[in-house]
Amino acid sequence: MSARKPLDPAPILARFGERVADLGLTHGVHAFAAPPDLIVGFCRFLKDDSTLGFDFLSDICGVDYHPETPRFEAVYHLYSLANKWRIRIKCRLGDPPEVPSVVSVWRTANWHEREAWDMYGIRFAGHPDLRRIYMWEGFEGFPQRKDFPLRGYKDDLNPYGAEGKPPTRPDLATHDPPKEDEPTPGA
Repeated sequence: MSARKPLDPAPILARFGERVADLGLTHGVHAFAAPPDLIVGFCRFLKDDSTLGFDFLSDICGVDYHPETPRFEAVYHLYSLANKWRIRIKCRLGDPPEVPSVVSVWRTANWHEREAWDMYGIRFAGHPDLRRIYMWEGFEGFPQRKDFPLRGYKDDLNPYGAEGKPPTRPDLATHDPPKEDEPTPGA
């Protein structure tokens, strides 16, 4: 059995010049940085190029670097089934975060983009149905952002939100919640 040929980033960098940065190889995954306006063309090239064949979008996730600027990042994880290569594309975004949708390249991006929208508030321009996937439509805010309150915002469904009393912590020895009239363990 022969060892698989490693990904050569030279053709990718030659095609896109200085607009795409080679971030190197970490844990067997080659990473690149691309600006938001290039993301659809870059992804289409990676998928359609016969020598690369990144035919599987495994994930799109968000990152919040608050208080840095640019604050947000969309990260795309791709896999080439034929070559057994993995790559990561990092795309830094301002606030409010917006990047073009890649649903036209991979249909599965529909769900991944909805998740990044729901958790981080990253808007994917041109998405066919950008709506929440975990939280309900009336939910305020984006729970994975660093400035989101740890106990959530106070509302009808969360009366102990940002200004409410702290939640009851279980007794770690018995895993039981404390009784109403006894103090919270460790408090």
